[in-house]
Amino acid sequence: MYDRIGELIARRRKELGMNQAQLAASMNKMGFSLSNQAVSKWENGSTLPNARQFLALCDALGVDDIRGVFSGRGEGLLSGLDREGRKLVMDYAQLLRDSGRYSQEPPLRSLPLYSLAVSAGTGQFLDGEDYEMVEVGREVPDGANFGVRVAGDSMEPQFHDGQVIWVRQQRSLMTGEIGIFLYDGSAYLKQLVAHEEALALHSLNPKYADIVISPELPLRVLGKVMSK
Repeated sequence: MYDRIGELIARRRKELGMNQAQLAASMNKMGFSLSNQAVSKWENGSTLPNARQFLALCDALGVDDIRGVFSGRGEGLLSGLDREGRKLVMDYAQLLRDSGRYSQEPPLRSLPLYSLAVSAGTGQFLDGEDYEMVEVGREVPDGANFGVRVAGDSMEPQFHDGQVIWVRQQRSLMTGEIGIFLYDGSAYLKQLVAHEEALALHSLNPKYADIVISPELPLRVLGKVMSK
């Protein structure tokens, strides 16, 4: 094991065109007090760097994939690149991270959160200012534009009183889809269904009768529920 680590150190140093004194000097700039004899002992396998020295050594030698290099698995995309090439790859990777577009953890976004109970009866749902802005992350579907806090048990067992659901704003729905509707001055979370002669707003809880849509009263579709 000692011999293998020493061989890797020596090979990396030579790839960078450094002698042992130059490698020691590079580490001394990081706050270590080393001689070229210390580097020589690492390379011939008589001693090993301690943990702090090892990490600094990897930095000085441009080793980014420490596990890959010292386990013999290679460095993937960095394999075969000189120090300048490796730095360019790492600089570009940092630019991608800084952009926020490719992060594993997407940035938080702010969406309006409405309450069905407050909106009911006003006829101003999504048009007024009765909402709060909340920060959301991965738990909210990408296509959602706003949230609604459920009031009541008419959509049990799928949706519960006080639950926040997330909605994509759109003007139409297919029958069978669940959405947010404005009808006769009230806002509803319901399933759109088709009766023989008319559409209806259906409650999943069997205790509640369907609301049959009258042709005299316009039904406004506010959006499709994206979360359960």
